[in-house]
Amino acid sequence: MASSHHRFFIFSLLIFLSPSKAQQSPKPKALLLPISKDSSTLQYLTHLNLGTPLYPKTLVLDLGGRNLWMDCESGYNSSTYRAPRCGSAACSTSMPIFGCLLCFDAGCHNNSCLISIENTVTRTVGFFEVATDVISIQNSVILQNFIFGCSQTWLVKGLVTGVQGMAGLGRTRLGLPHQLSSKFGPKFALCLPSTSKSNGLLVFGNPPAYSFYPNYEKSKLVDVSKYFAFTKLYVNPVPTADDVPKGERSAEYFIRVTSITINGKPIRLNQTLLSIDKKGYGGTKISTVNPYMVLESSIYEVVAETFGKELKAMNVSKVAPVAPFSECFSTEFLGYTPVGPGVPDVKLVLENNVYWDIQGANLVAQISHGVVCLAFVDEAMNSDAKAKGKAILVENDDVVPTRSV
Repeated sequence: MASSHHRFFIFSLLIFLSPSKAQQSPKPKALLLPISKDSSTLQYLTHLNLGTPLYPKTLVLDLGGRNLWMDCESGYNSSTYRAPRCGSAACSTSMPIFGCLLCFDAGCHNNSCLISIENTVTRTVGFFEVATDVISIQNSVILQNFIFGCSQTWLVKGLVTGVQGMAGLGRTRLGLPHQLSSKFGPKFALCLPSTSKSNGLLVFGNPPAYSFYPNYEKSKLVDVSKYFAFTKLYVNPVPTADDVPKGERSAEYFIRVTSITINGKPIRLNQTLLSIDKKGYGGTKISTVNPYMVLESSIYEVVAETFGKELKAMNVSKVAPVAPFSECFSTEFLGYTPVGPGVPDVKLVLENNVYWDIQGANLVAQISHGVVCLAFVDEAMNSDAKAKGKAILVENDDVVPTRSV
């Protein structure tokens, strides 16, 4: 889905776990990683180096991912690679482990520990060796003993061609933010690019300012932190990922939405869907791996109906749906604004009267010169949406409600 504006998220990891051992050096204030967006899959990508010599890796960014994992089967041969033995500190950090490896094949490390790794795009899970190696970013060694999952090539199927794995930013001891917290502290921020032609940024730590050159004025820096709004992050007591044993909390990030308005008018919602219950159902999850916004069916019906009525009042006619969208409209009588098509705006009302505005190109997908579609997907009609376990899902650079089953 196209978007005329970047979305900026700041997170603070409050998981109170011991940080990884890091190379001793003066602590820099911040670390910056580039983010790009693939035009065909809409997956977000970032880049870092692993191993000795340095192996440049392109990874799909997964905000709720439990760990960093990569394909070690295709040409990865590092002199600093280690496979921790069962019972070691690295294996204890990787808990839960799923046994100790007994093998005799070349490249296999006997008595190393196994963890589950999930490709959260395809929802495919495998059990692979825990590994440690040097991680470096911008040619500077960040950690000597970075812990990651070492998968086989088949697990990367469904990711962007040429990508070697996924970088998980979730609330776990193996998540990238936590392993880097000894260097940069518990805070990280995401500035997600709106299209494949724009650039984004992943920031660990506390930069002096969040200053950027706006698209419309390349010569003037703007401190975007002046426009930040803040809301509380919640922890789901029940994991929604496919590779997590019972009894563990979710590694993903949730916020609290209290209501939704369209053109300033509140819509009727089942309020019980908006909070996470004891079984982990409901709530609003922020995610980066699904290409479109996903709404729980009853919420989708109300949003789609109300949005359509508002457009009808503007003499905008409905047209045949274009997969994966169900609600599509003619642009014949639609005006255009600086943020895209002049469609009714949708606001997510968060706690303490904080509003998340979704407008224009953040709200509708431009299918052709004459057709736009409401860029929300009904979870009941999309088996790949991975919407289960939430009441509102924030995907890519927009937000949408969904519900658990």
